[in-house]
Parts: sequence; structure tokens; C-alpha cells
Amino acid sequence: MSTLEIGLYSFPALLVMIFLRVPIGLAMFVTGFAGLYLVTGSPNMALARLKTEAYTTFSSYSLSIVPMFLLMGYFATLGGMSQALFRAAESFLGHRKGGVAMAAIGACAGFGAICGSSLATAATMSRVALPELKAYGYKGGFSTATLAAGGTLGILIPPSVVLVIYAILTEQNIAKLFLAAFIPGIMAAIGYMIAVSVYVRLNPGSAGVREAVPMRDRFRALWSVWPVLVVFVAVVGGIYGGVFTPTEGAAVGALGTGLIALMNGGLTRATLFAAFADTGRSTAMIFFIVLGAAFYNGFLALTQVPQSLSQMVVEQGFAPITVLCVILLLYLVFGCFMDSLSMILLTVPIFFPVISALDFGMSAEHVAIWFGILVLIVVEVGLITPPVGMNLFVINAMDRATPMVETYRAVLYYVASDLVRVVILVAFPSITLFLL
Repeated sequence: MSTLEIGLYSFPALLVMIFLRVPIGLAMFVTGFAGLYLVTGSPNMALARLKTEAYTTFSSYSLSIVPMFLLMGYFATLGGMSQALFRAAESFLGHRKGGVAMAAIGACAGFGAICGSSLATAATMSRVALPELKAYGYKGGFSTATLAAGGTLGILIPPSVVLVIYAILTEQNIAKLFLAAFIPGIMAAIGYMIAVSVYVRLNPGSAGVREAVPMRDRFRALWSVWPVLVVFVAVVGGIYGGVFTPTEGAAVGALGTGLIALMNGGLTRATLFAAFADTGRSTAMIFFIVLGAAFYNGFLALTQVPQSLSQMVVEQGFAPITVLCVILLLYLVFGCFMDSLSMILLTVPIFFPVISALDFGMSAEHVAIWFGILVLIVVEVGLITPPVGMNLFVINAMDRATPMVETYRAVLYYVASDLVRVVILVAFPSITLFLL
């Protein structure tokens, strides 16, 4: 068996392990280790790589962004920022038809600006918004689907942990990727609000209406979100203004949200240690997946599978846009069975060389950034795509009374909104690249 064949056979072997519910990080690690043994014919190479891979992977200074952004999200929750965002959005939108659901989407977008995790955004905002949605007569499936979809804004609106990982894998500028994600992120929030509007009109009994809030109370609620704006401007503005690097910006954000949580009384000795522990567990999970992916991708590089695949695609003469659409469709399929970070780590080292070898009429940097945003959006769709959308399970775990099938029906409206957005951004790359 040739080296290339061993690399190709590793894909079905890896997928079988994933379907058998082996943790994705462990599955990639075992496949890479076994592959190295088969390619070299000796365990020495695999053991030697095991000795050095952890250090070479985690000595990357950029990876320190991950725990900082996660900690920032925990501190933001302790500081009451999620509640403040929802109250402000609800005061302006709650009296409209479907307005409380729209407010939940808007609050998720705001919280996503200070939390780089989709699951964290979904879980945090569901605790705040789900009781309100139920109180005003919103059907269970519609409520859970709305919060699951809104949670995906956590990885699209900067800062984003997944974008950081993509930037490291493809050696792109993190700040430019954050900047490119702004317009698609705003489009996502607006698209979800349109989906809410369509849903409540097609299903009139799915949502109630609350009384309008006096204008004075609206502005009082709006004033309460100033900590979010301060943190966002300090972190994102500092990064784009060249005051500090993205890694330093993440540390500034974590410190700022921590101080706000302390001033608001949410940060105590007990909650501080709990936030550190939760951050440590989440970081360990992410880093183990990163290590497994690094081991597996090192094996793939040795087999020349990514290079051979890109060469084959170029030689076939397929239109670049056709290749891109096929890759995005594959992401949609993978998203039904895998989490976002695993998909990025597993597939980008394979697909990115293919995309880089094609001529889209743009610079290599712009192609990389455009492709990264498209991948992020399609991965985001996977988080709410039945049957295994991760966000759907997170939200439904908090509302056991709502059958999952009801959430599946309602979430299709948000999936349709996402697909329309993907088509627009594929057809018009300048939308993504406008701010660069």
C-alpha cells in the first residue's frame, strides 16, 4: 500500500471512530499515530513526534487568546452583561410581533461581541431570555430554535475563538479576519430577525405581544449596557488601532470584564475560582482537539494527501466557484455530525491548499480571508442543523418540556436565512472584504 493510499484510507477510519462516539481529539490523535506507524514501518517516528508535537503546538503565543476570550465570556456573565443586553433589546423591540424573540437575537449579537464561543452564548442567553419568551406566550420550539440560532452569533461576531484557530492554521492576520467578520455578522443578526418576522406571520399563535415600554425606561435600559460597549471598543478598537496585539487585546478584555463583574458584585472569591475552573476545562478540551488535529495533520502532510488533492482539482479544470460550492456543501454535511472547532481543525488543512491553488481573481490573502468567513458561516449553520446541531441540544437541555422535533421545525427558518446569506457572500466577495 502506497503512502498516499494510507492517507486516503485514514479518512473513513477517522469517521468510523467519530460515529462510534470516540472523542474527536482522541480519534484524530489515534488515527495520526497509527498512520505514522504504517507509513514509516516503525513506532519510533510516531513516538518521536509525540515527544515534540505538544511543545511545538502549544508554544504558539497566539493560542493564549483562547483561554482569555473564554474567561472574558465567563466574567461578562458574572457581571450581568447578558441580562443588561436582553433588557435593553427587549425594551425597544418587545412590543412588536415577535419582538421578544428579536430582542433575544439582538442580545446574542451583543454578547457575542464579548464572548468568542457559540455554545457559551447560547447557554448564557437561554438562561436570561427563555423564561421571558415563555412568559409572553412564545411556543417552546420557536423559543429554543431562536436561542440556538442566536447563539451561533457568538463565533461569527468578533472576537471568535474559531476564527483565531483558523488564522493560526492558515497563517492569516487575526485582526483582519475579525474585521472581515463584522458585516457578515450584522447580516446574520438582521437575517435572523427577518426569519422571526416571517415565522410569526406564518404561525400567528406562536408568539405573544408585551406592552410597550415608556421611552424613559428604554433609554435607562440602554444606558445599562455601557460596560459591553466599553469592553468591545477597548478590545476591538485597540486591536485595529494598533495599540496592542489580538493576544494582548484578549487579556485586556478579560481584565475589563473581570473588573466590571467585581464592581457589579458578581465576582467573589467563589465565582472567581469557578470561572477559572470552567475556563481551564474548556481550554483543556479545545487544546486536546488542537493537539489531536496537529498530530493527524502532520501525518497527512507526510502522505502528501492535501498537495495531491489540490493538484488533482487544478488539473481537472473545474471552475473555482464550483470547487468552493462543493467544499461548502461538504461542510454543511459535516456540520450535522461534528462540532465547529473539530470541523475547522480537521478540514482546513485539507481544503485550504485546494482553495489557495485556484484563481478567484483576488490576492491570496483576500481569498484566505473570504474563504475563512464562508467556512465560519457554514460551520455556524452546522451548529443548528438537525439531527446533531450542538446548539439545539444545549438549548433543549434547558427546556426538557419542549420536544426536539418542535425545535427542528422552527430552526429551519434560521437555516434558510443562513443559506441565503452564504449565497450572497459567495456571489459578492466584496461584501466580506469591504472593510479591509
